[in-house]
Amino acid sequence: MLSSAAALGMVRLRLRRIDHLVLQGLGLEGLWRATPSTPPVECMHEEMRSVDTRMTPPDSRLSIQAAMRELFPQVEARLSRFYQMQEYHLGWRDQTLQPTLLDPGKLVRPQLVLLACQAAGGDPAEALPLAAGVQLLHDFTLIHDDIEDDSATRRGRPTLWSIWGLAQGINAGDGMFVLAHLALHRLSQAGVPAARVLAILRRFDEIILQVCEGQFLDISFEGDLTRSPDDYLMMIGRKTAALIAGSCELGAMVAGAEAMTTAALATFGQSIGLAFQIEDDLLGIWGHPELTGKPRAADLYRRKVSLPIVYALTTSSERAELARIYSQSNLDDRDVAAVLAILEATDAQARCVEVAAQHHATAFAALDQLEQIHTGSSALIALNQLRALAFSLVGRRT
Repeated sequence: MLSSAAALGMVRLRLRRIDHLVLQGLGLEGLWRATPSTPPVECMHEEMRSVDTRMTPPDSRLSIQAAMRELFPQVEARLSRFYQMQEYHLGWRDQTLQPTLLDPGKLVRPQLVLLACQAAGGDPAEALPLAAGVQLLHDFTLIHDDIEDDSATRRGRPTLWSIWGLAQGINAGDGMFVLAHLALHRLSQAGVPAARVLAILRRFDEIILQVCEGQFLDISFEGDLTRSPDDYLMMIGRKTAALIAGSCELGAMVAGAEAMTTAALATFGQSIGLAFQIEDDLLGIWGHPELTGKPRAADLYRRKVSLPIVYALTTSSERAELARIYSQSNLDDRDVAAVLAILEATDAQARCVEVAAQHHATAFAALDQLEQIHTGSSALIALNQLRALAFSLVGRRT
């Protein structure tokens, strides 16, 4: 097994081949200036493949959002609030249901759909209905997740259910679930063969079931201090990584890709999804408040049983003390300081960094494999954009 330093070194070496114009095309150009370790453009061109990055498309998030908006029907006044509540969750309306426009974020999953389709030799325009459906599915899970977690806020705003109640929250989420499926039916209008659309719909539902399995495990694990690292990785592999992997796999299916290409893109997505969640766990404990916007060690005050805690509970000589602290209904500053000391003594942070680095290395190895198969300029542009998107999730501080 590679050391964490070696794995991270491999990731950084691969990232040096990403041009800043690729980041710009993904709406991530700010990362270029915000990452001091990134080499200057002049140095990077020596390591870039001969890909014409001037072909990089405009910010694809605009097209994705437009495709999502098209799915919302025009209805009579008595039904309008049903859809407006969903639009509130999406950031298209404010709390009074008046139109507004919030930053949609990176839209990682639908961007992966489009890039995977292009990397597999397809036309990303044909995958746009799928991209919209994947994002709506993701937002459906967030609406229900907020209810199941009793979360009153998301992205700095009151959650849908906390404004309009549990019943309306559940129903609005169900409506968005249906809209996500209706989006996929538009693939045939975009030129995707009917048999392929049917296969995509089936795989889409299989992926949703995996996400639900992950949520089941997450809910079942609440308060359980005996879970193993394998238990935890199985849970996040379904709850978080399955849809990211599925976005890549489904995008390749739109292109009619061969099994080897589809599997490699799914491996890339699964690995990035796992690494993303593990890094989120790290930020929840050791993230800087001025960068994350969250209090220091926020996950510890919430008694969240994330991967660093799971490692400590299974390996620390002080695991009984850690379990005692985590069994309390509330943790104060002294308790959190004690937990941090236990985590430091067990080297939990470094362990998690190493696991994340291994998943990053696996993800980039999958892209390397694809570069040997798909050598056309359009495919290589997409592969470099996939690297760029992965780069935005690697070693992030927010």
